[in-house]
Amino acid sequence: MEADFRNEFVRHPSSTKNNPALVLNADYRPLSYYPLSLWCWQDAVKAAFMERVDIVAEYDDYVHSPSISIKIPSVVVLKDYVRPQKKVAFTRFNLFLRDEFSCQYCGSKGDLTFDHVVPRSLGGTTNWANVVAACSPCNLKKGSKTLKNSGLNLRRKPVRPEPHQMMNVGRKFPPNYLHESWMDFLYWDAELDAY
Repeated sequence: MEADFRNEFVRHPSSTKNNPALVLNADYRPLSYYPLSLWCWQDAVKAAFMERVDIVAEYDDYVHSPSISIKIPSVVVLKDYVRPQKKVAFTRFNLFLRDEFSCQYCGSKGDLTFDHVVPRSLGGTTNWANVVAACSPCNLKKGSKTLKNSGLNLRRKPVRPEPHQMMNVGRKFPPNYLHESWMDFLYWDAELDAY
């Protein structure tokens, strides 16, 4: 069924190739900020036909089947609320996101790895409170030493992040492309600038 649905529409490479739809939860907030919750236009159209989403905004581009023409959705909102996760998974990506993609010793950005604040050889565990993002030079300098013995200092204490904290950090890293129809929904809960 899914393949039939997708093949029914004719693709126009210049207009439909890069038309992702911003996906909002039923409360009109993005499901995630980083990575930004986006669906390809085909999934957005399919979800609309299956009445799983409401279309809030559209591109000027159309897709065509033999019997109908449809404007491509640029913003869709789920009809059913998806409950956010209560805990942030301990993954390499989430660790780097928590630390804002910067070394927690020197602040450099770029080629990052992770470091155990209390080395495993000294009983340190692999968890949110003991692992930080680190650049290779700082990681090599610290090695299996304690912070005191390495001469390095943490920029901030590592802690387990809450989901709302990760959403706020993710908002600092917008993707390279943001369609104008998304802007009212991406930062609607941010403080408005006073003029």
